[in-house]
Amino acid sequence: MTSTTRGPAAAIFPILAINVAIFAMLQSLLVPVLPIIQNDLGTTPAVVTWTLTAWLLTAAVSTPILGKVGDMIGKRRTMVIALGAAALGSLVATFAPNIELVIVGRVIQGFGAAVFPLTYGIARDEFPSARMPSIIGALSAIMGIGSGLGTVLAGPIESAFGWRGLFWIPMVLFVASATATRFVIPESPLRTGGKINWLAAVLLAGWLVSLLLPLSFGTRWGWASTNVIGLFIAAAVLFAAWIAVEIRSANPLIDMKLMRLPGIWTNNLTALLFGASMFGVWAFLPQLAQLPASAGFGFGASVTQSGLLVLPMLVAMAVAGFASGPIVPVVGFKYQLALGAAFVALSSAALALFHASQWEVSVAGAVFGLGLGFGIAAMASLIVQTAPAGQTGVASGMNSNLRTIGGAIGAALMSALVTGNLQANGQPAEIGFVAGFFAMAALATVAIAVAFLVPGTRRTTVAMDPREQLVPAQA
Repeated sequence: MTSTTRGPAAAIFPILAINVAIFAMLQSLLVPVLPIIQNDLGTTPAVVTWTLTAWLLTAAVSTPILGKVGDMIGKRRTMVIALGAAALGSLVATFAPNIELVIVGRVIQGFGAAVFPLTYGIARDEFPSARMPSIIGALSAIMGIGSGLGTVLAGPIESAFGWRGLFWIPMVLFVASATATRFVIPESPLRTGGKINWLAAVLLAGWLVSLLLPLSFGTRWGWASTNVIGLFIAAAVLFAAWIAVEIRSANPLIDMKLMRLPGIWTNNLTALLFGASMFGVWAFLPQLAQLPASAGFGFGASVTQSGLLVLPMLVAMAVAGFASGPIVPVVGFKYQLALGAAFVALSSAALALFHASQWEVSVAGAVFGLGLGFGIAAMASLIVQTAPAGQTGVASGMNSNLRTIGGAIGAALMSALVTGNLQANGQPAEIGFVAGFFAMAALATVAIAVAFLVPGTRRTTVAMDPREQLVPAQA
């Protein structure tokens, strides 16, 4: 890492923060207005859901691959490509005359998810080691805040500009941020060189798609259906083939020696569990708030009102994320990770028991936000500390990916419990939400135990293939 920043330090961090915030906001911006898009384009709930699934699949496949590309050819260049893809996808969806083209736009947007690991890699390149805990904590907090703001702003933006505003406004922001990235952020000082192992990339894409599709649609297709069982079997076979190819490859896409480091695999397992408990609550808390009085619980909130209900969560997330770095001398990152999981477990259990009034949900949401702030910041910092400098992008990409996979698992589990317990009037029964929130608390509790297996912050390194040693970047 450089001892001092090579570019205008006052500008580098704000640009990275804006890039992360915009794309994080895009993740959740569409969720609250899916029924509006469905009605306007004359489609069905099953089809409109693909606007979320298509994005998820592309993001899951492209994040580790583009993280690797960033390590190879330069993180700034790859960041501009990712932001450009997000802008292009937004343009396609803005003018889409039908749901099919909206889905195509979302597929293209998904390539922008590489912004997250690339941001951490650029931060590692450009800021001195002493500042990294605070920088990573702040970026992680902004990422979480951006995701929450998507839920808060979706209603007002749709009311003012229609649902297409949820695409063209981010498009303008992506173009501006890509331009700023190109002309302000320096290119990576060191690059690994090498080339993409395309067989490994195809196998990685295959097992991710085969795993995420049944997790996303299992409740609708039936968990015992041929489609679900077949895809799970395909995922297992393709995963085994991917591991075999990576282990034998002289040019692995994902270095298995890196993935076996104690500081990496324990963090990745925690990310999987943390993501499951996090997204399960994140996705279904607004649904609980929007349930009408006829359901016997919920608040009958509008899209905008349910978004405002999560504001305490965002404030708490910001406080925890920005505090993560400064408190490291007192509370190390592994303990922050365990603390974050504990807050998520506590708040999930509280939501299961106490959700009769909005203030109860808001207080539980604030505790949940503390957990997200500490947990996400600690995970990112531990990965940056543990991974070799030339593999920060791919290591961060896989960690982010496992959190996404965990999120799909948590959302599927929560969905199965909620939709599996319906009242006579077709509304969800309260017991479904109670069981779901308790299940999320259980997952977070397991994450606490795994977090304590994470080694301390003493730096660990892995031997790199001689053909992938860092080489100076060309002018």
